[in-house]
Amino acid sequence: MSEAGSAASRRQLVPFAALSASYFAHIGFFNPYLPLWLKDLGFSILAISLLTSVQAATRLFAPYGWGAISDHTGERVKLLRYGATVALVSSLGLWLDFDSSYGVWWLTAVLLVMFTHTSSMMPMSEAAMAHLISRGGAFDARRYGRVRLWGSLGFLVTVFAAGSWFEVFGMRHFPAWTFLSLLAVTVSVWLLPDLKEAVHVDDEKLPVLPILRQRAVQWFLAAAFFHVMAHIGIYIFFSLYLDSIGYSKTMIGVLWAVSVVIEIAWFYTQGRWLPKLSLTAWLIVCSTAMALRMGLTATFAHVLLVLLFAQMLHALTFATHHTVCIALLSHHFPGRLRGRGQALYVVVAYGLPGVIGGLAGGLLSSTFGLVSVYWACMGISVLAMGCAFGAWRLQHGLNAADGAEAVGFHHVAEGRDRHLFHRPRALDAGVVDQHPDRPQFCLDAACRLLHRGIVVHVHGED
Repeated sequence: MSEAGSAASRRQLVPFAALSASYFAHIGFFNPYLPLWLKDLGFSILAISLLTSVQAATRLFAPYGWGAISDHTGERVKLLRYGATVALVSSLGLWLDFDSSYGVWWLTAVLLVMFTHTSSMMPMSEAAMAHLISRGGAFDARRYGRVRLWGSLGFLVTVFAAGSWFEVFGMRHFPAWTFLSLLAVTVSVWLLPDLKEAVHVDDEKLPVLPILRQRAVQWFLAAAFFHVMAHIGIYIFFSLYLDSIGYSKTMIGVLWAVSVVIEIAWFYTQGRWLPKLSLTAWLIVCSTAMALRMGLTATFAHVLLVLLFAQMLHALTFATHHTVCIALLSHHFPGRLRGRGQALYVVVAYGLPGVIGGLAGGLLSSTFGLVSVYWACMGISVLAMGCAFGAWRLQHGLNAADGAEAVGFHHVAEGRDRHLFHRPRALDAGVVDQHPDRPQFCLDAACRLLHRGIVVHVHGED
């Protein structure tokens, strides 16, 4: 690419960086402090659990809906502009009076519209960006990673700033923070380059049901389901729990930020550690760490140093688990199955656990107190460990039977940098790697991290 073309491409990526920063800045204050705002409005714990579960409920249908429309039309950027604009307008509903008997249902409707139009913004924007930075089948991970880095920075800024602001001025400005952050998102999407992808209407549809019938896939999805359900104690109830035992809103923001910082640090260095175990063995490690994290949070939340250590376990309970799951998805759902595999994963691992865990946690905390949620999450983590062990045992047995190498991560040293690869192997009958001699790059994990000048070329069949 010429120098002028490269400069033009960089200019096109600036709005994507702005969108990543603004979107995760919105998430950085909205998700941690929504439960505290609802509490400030006078809602019960049960009502709060219902309202915060709306986001998870939209993940049951929105990813499929938006994905189908964008694949059919190729107009990802126009759909992003529509979604951001509708979410911005609907956020005005947060200023209404919710004191009436219908207040909880009206607020549910407002959040439903907002989340429906924001839940798939990142997947669609990343698909549009991947289309922009791919040239001749080559994916430039360096530019992608540099764009995504702004998202983590945006989250860190607002989780700190909002906590300090709400500590001084109270929660009454929460709707204003929501409107302004969504305004930044809307401006960013309207600045995106007006890209349209080619639509392939004649592509053969491959069945996904045979994949779902495989025991390896069933154990994996079950492990993901219970693991993320155990994480609901953090996603929905963590801020409420800390507030109930006397932590300030500023310190709540700090504790959220610690988990984000450790997540970034792990992603940055995970190439050193992940090759040491197979993918399914890492699932067991992650679930074990989750049980420890929930137990420490339930027992020693009043001890700041212990709670900080528990938050640092986020490196395993989220960052490692996320990377391993994406790699396993890439193995089990190759080629044109990958999109549907990702959508199924969002539903099974985030939609259903979010709704069930949120509502059950609300009932549990209303009866036995917020600490009971973390004891329950520790028990659910044990179920995740059992399912992960089932996946590991199945893989171990198959590998011993056919002599196949365990699915895992392999890295190739190049100077001071490490490239994170994963080479798929057959885990079950009927799963055939279309290119067994070609290492497949674990895009989701590495592209968030390799922003140090590395260009990784990925040639795929889809």
